[in-house]
Amino acid sequence: MLVFAAVIGEVPQEKETNLIDETVFYKIAAGEKYAFCELYEKTGNMIFSYALSLLRNREDAEDAMQETYLKIRSAAHLYHPMGKPMAWIFTIARNVCLMKLRQQKHYLGVSIEEIKEDCGCSQIKDREDRIVLETAFQILSKEECQVIVLYAVSGMKHREISEILNLPISTVLSRYNRGIKKLRKELEGRL
Repeated sequence: MLVFAAVIGEVPQEKETNLIDETVFYKIAAGEKYAFCELYEKTGNMIFSYALSLLRNREDAEDAMQETYLKIRSAAHLYHPMGKPMAWIFTIARNVCLMKLRQQKHYLGVSIEEIKEDCGCSQIKDREDRIVLETAFQILSKEECQVIVLYAVSGMKHREISEILNLPISTVLSRYNRGIKKLRKELEGRL
């Protein structure tokens, strides 16, 4: 309901963005499989949603998510506690996605049929959120979609999104507001 609530103008409930304890990286570095599984369980949907918002292709997003976790596993010993473990994870995911886009050297859009079939939104359990996300992938720019997914699906604050995307807070806010207005207009037209 978070995405849907944001589009219809309700203030979504704050989600816990510090889903993980930073010590999980030390446990992963020490080879504890349970710690890695716990990290994946708690953050997998967010990383997939973020990768999908960047790549707009389900298979590429799944590959990017897998590669992100492989990089986390191999670089866990390099993590330095800063109080923002999710920012570190999203930075890795963004770099993996950008590398994937560079390798492709062209943009792969999501077809309407692919969105109707799944579009990877099956990971999002709430029906209204899935509809809003499917619409978002169709009508929003990549930049607007990133901000909305990070805010509404991942539960990050605008300031955290600003840091992760390395953008001024004003740019993040304008992309969010512009995207929400577009979604609101599109969804009102469907009713």
